[in-house]
Amino acid sequence: MLISTKGRYAMRVLIDIAEHQTDGYVPLKETACRQEISEKYLESIVKALVRGGILAGLRGKGGGYRLRKTPEHYTVWQILSLTEGSLSPVACLDGGASPCARAAECRTLPMWQGLDRLISEYLEGFTLADLIRDGQAGDGCVM
Repeated sequence: MLISTKGRYAMRVLIDIAEHQTDGYVPLKETACRQEISEKYLESIVKALVRGGILAGLRGKGGGYRLRKTPEHYTVWQILSLTEGSLSPVACLDGGASPCARAAECRTLPMWQGLDRLISEYLEGFTLADLIRDGQAGDGCVM
């Protein structure tokens, strides 16, 4: 399992928005600047997060993005599953995979299932709130 930049950047964006949304909606331009990520690339990530029900967006003056719920309601597993798709360590465990003809005699399947379970349980154990450091929200950006 390798988490792409899309998944890693989604985590950074959500942490940034969670730390800065006390003033309402957080402009994507500001988040892009603070996180040193292309605004154009973030637009595609944010679209997926809006479609997935994690973010709400508002256009126009005073617009931007905010979390739909508090950070405690979002797990890392939920976020990465949304942005990465499958997090299974092997293809045969993907939700949409065709049943493997060798599954009945596969001697490694229980090991892969255990690893899959460990990964999901580990990532379910962290919420967005766990990743936010109190008092650490810095602007780090000059506009």
